[in-house]
Amino acid sequence: MTLAELMLPEFDEEMARTRKVLAAIPAERMGWQAKPEMRSVSWNANHLAEIVGWTAGIVASDSFDVTPVDGPRYETPDERDPARVLATFDANVVAARAALAGASDASLAESWSLLMGGQPLFTISKGACLRTWVLNHTIHHRAILATYLRLCGVDVPPVFGA
Repeated sequence: MTLAELMLPEFDEEMARTRKVLAAIPAERMGWQAKPEMRSVSWNANHLAEIVGWTAGIVASDSFDVTPVDGPRYETPDERDPARVLATFDANVVAARAALAGASDASLAESWSLLMGGQPLFTISKGACLRTWVLNHTIHHRAILATYLRLCGVDVPPVFGA
């Protein structure tokens, strides 16, 4: 069994769980923040939609520069319509799953670096990057979003054990 074949069931489960939370967002709560200095429901929803979208780039390239010397810095999307965020998430899941399913063990063992202004912030294997910066990062922000939604009175479906 390949590494991708081992990761795909977990990927499918985590994306289905994340979709439940994203689908629960009412439009009128997109701007909600726990505190003024904290990120909004909208920011976390957009971030969840974009995280899974990183998968194909991680598999296909050896690095990503968040602030390239010769270009604009990367910014999280700012979509305010929860249906559009969900549609972006769904499209990114399809592309990510295809990229992961097509990844060989050798490619997942290759190094991948996150860069800032051309300088590496860290370098890890592509497989470790997918586990840490796609799967684990998704779980982290899904928990934040679910907590935010519950704090503002939204009934969020359970994502574990149900």
